[in-house]
Amino acid sequence: MFKVEKAIIMAAGFGSRMSPLTLETPKPLVKVNGVRMIDTVIDALHKNGIYEIYVVVGYLKEQFYSLEEEYKGLKVINNPYFDTCNNIASLYVARDYIENAIILDGDQIIFNPEILKPEFERSGYNSVYVDNGTDEWLQQVENGIVTSCSRTGGLKGWQLYSISRWNSQDGKQLKQDLEYEFDTKQNRQIYWDDVAMFCHPEHYQLGVMPMKKEDVVEIDGLDELIEMDSSYRGYKQ
Repeated sequence: MFKVEKAIIMAAGFGSRMSPLTLETPKPLVKVNGVRMIDTVIDALHKNGIYEIYVVVGYLKEQFYSLEEEYKGLKVINNPYFDTCNNIASLYVARDYIENAIILDGDQIIFNPEILKPEFERSGYNSVYVDNGTDEWLQQVENGIVTSCSRTGGLKGWQLYSISRWNSQDGKQLKQDLEYEFDTKQNRQIYWDDVAMFCHPEHYQLGVMPMKKEDVVEIDGLDELIEMDSSYRGYKQ
């Protein structure tokens, strides 16, 4: 059994699908029913005893630095590539902290803190089993090990969510693979998740951390935000 010692929160993106709201406020700092999205993530980490937290920022980065004063043990890391590269750059700049870490996005709302529990048996992603189809990334699992992943989804399998854990060995490997893709191959327009799932799957034997769909909400756009908090209705053109 492995244990998470630290967390990396991805918070560098534009959040363009939530424009015009995100023209002034970075998406993770948008309040939903009075609470910033990133606060639900940090609070859930704290409830699981995880206080060493690295927040990777880029777009409107100045608005994040107050988090270092609000939360003891939290450090902000600047991603200078955020506006020219995909999110592989965000994990690249935080690559020294991947070992025994949980990696997650700052623009989601955690409703069930138990899904961030620090103990885990295999590196891999929090996932929800779907048997009625999805167009999100979908993993196939045999004997507890991920055997394949589809970017375009499918009918039955484990839908991948933006919460993953990495033990020391896999963390070291992921750092090496990130550096190879980012530095050597200059492959900078991919998701960081592509590195383990598609670029170098032979380096890993990932598992899944089962959860329920209602445990976390990933708000992709303005319509979904309005569904959760009607006070934003005025932003809809």
